[in-house]
Amino acid sequence: MNNDSRVRRREGDSRIDYGIIFSVLMLALIGLASIYVAASHDTGSVKVIRQVASQLVWYVLGIAAVVVIMQFDSEQLWRLAPYAYWFGIFLLVAVLLFYSRTYAASTGAKSWFAFKGFTFQPSEVMKPAYILMMAKVITDFNAQHKRHTMRSDWQLIGKMILWTIPIPVLLLLQHDFGTMLVFIAIFAGLIIVSGITWRILVPAFVTVTILASSTLMLVVSDWGRTILSHVGFESYQFSRIDTWLHPSADTTNQGYQLWQSIKAIGSGQIFGKGFNVSNVYVPVRESDMIFSVIGENFGFIGSAVLILLYMLLIYQMLRVTFDTKNAFYAYIATGTIMMILFHVLENIGMNIGLLPLTGIPLPFVSQGGSALIGNMIGIGLIMSMRFHHDSYNTLQKTDF
Repeated sequence: MNNDSRVRRREGDSRIDYGIIFSVLMLALIGLASIYVAASHDTGSVKVIRQVASQLVWYVLGIAAVVVIMQFDSEQLWRLAPYAYWFGIFLLVAVLLFYSRTYAASTGAKSWFAFKGFTFQPSEVMKPAYILMMAKVITDFNAQHKRHTMRSDWQLIGKMILWTIPIPVLLLLQHDFGTMLVFIAIFAGLIIVSGITWRILVPAFVTVTILASSTLMLVVSDWGRTILSHVGFESYQFSRIDTWLHPSADTTNQGYQLWQSIKAIGSGQIFGKGFNVSNVYVPVRESDMIFSVIGENFGFIGSAVLILLYMLLIYQMLRVTFDTKNAFYAYIATGTIMMILFHVLENIGMNIGLLPLTGIPLPFVSQGGSALIGNMIGIGLIMSMRFHHDSYNTLQKTDF
């Protein structure tokens, strides 16, 4: 290999963020191991192989998605944003017409396409599409308004709301309240970093806090539930809140899943029972309740390692963002970080009883193809920053 070839290889390697790859790979290995444990105790040997192999295929597809998206630079992503957004809206509308009746009967949500054993939740790929579109809207607006004023800030908020409204409306029609919370978290994160003055953000935060507190007060009262039921709240949502507030009140019916999860995690103690040891059954532990498997098998230490991996991943994302110094990329990174961070906090929180059950999976760990693909697309967007930023710097140095 000649010197030119070695130089090109080193330059190519420097454009790939191996820190992010390491974090995602470790989370994937933990996910495959946890899915194997859950399937081993809940299904037959044939289904164990099928479930693990199915998740492995989704990982391969996710890696392919990352490799493809890495090839898009900021200008291409800018042009792609509106197409991705409207394609996502199309899928959210289509699923209302062609949703899986079987999944709707079991979950109460019209959120999945299903065809001969293959299932897909379009709201998962809508998340990165929404992030792209919002990053474009904010960047474009700030480029036109070099100086922020109260008037311009309200105009930006109005634009962001207009692009956001169709999504929660469609998700409410699907009865998918949990996924709607993810989009709200992404929206909130982008609002904070968009440059909007704190004279608007602080009163908005206070207002949201008051509304959330008022809603909780309505939920815990009979008359309040009557009001909420008229604005779209479903009985299963009230049941989940009851389970969250009083997990030990009904451990054999509505609260069974949460109570079993708490028992499983608690039984793991400090070091866990060991790999593939499970004495506590937790419903849907291969997906939404996957953290209970990690807590039972690997205890507090294993759970802490998992959380540290997520912290490392988010740190790597932030580092790439600061290195690139590109406003459009910064907003993409903010949305992606908020998406992953909210999933982690909500999933772990609901597994240990700190937050209500919402059906939100643990990123890169829970079984589920559409959620994994959505998160891997987000990773691809982050990887694109380093890939093209370092390429640009290399070209600049070469030209010089």
